[in-house]
Amino acid sequence: MKFELAEWSSKIEVGLPAIDAQHRQLFELAASFQGDGDQIRVLKSLAMLTEYVKVHFREEEAMMAACHYPALEAHRRLHGDFRRMLFELLENAKQMTLDEIADEVKFLINGWFYHHILVADFDYVPSVQAVSIS
Repeated sequence: MKFELAEWSSKIEVGLPAIDAQHRQLFELAASFQGDGDQIRVLKSLAMLTEYVKVHFREEEAMMAACHYPALEAHRRLHGDFRRMLFELLENAKQMTLDEIADEVKFLINGWFYHHILVADFDYVPSVQAVSIS
């Protein structure tokens, strides 16, 4: 399935500089996935993306826990869903073409993750801001 990338824009900035920088980095990593190149490079990039997502989710969840965000467990479940999708992609990548891998990465970041920021991440921002103001 081919589709245009949903690019990073101010529309999905949550207003927390560290989180916005991490989100932007994920979009930049996704944009670097191209069907041209060798499989080793693509698999290394996929592993790097997976590691970056782990770090981002861990930091984001710690921030939500620190401000006693009431929907933290539901948010953790969403992160778990994303981790599972990435893990499945890593498992299947050896049998996929480079174009298929690139398309899957773009779907995960520019589809699922983009929507996740607009809905789930925007939801926790007031809780974080309330704690950092007081």
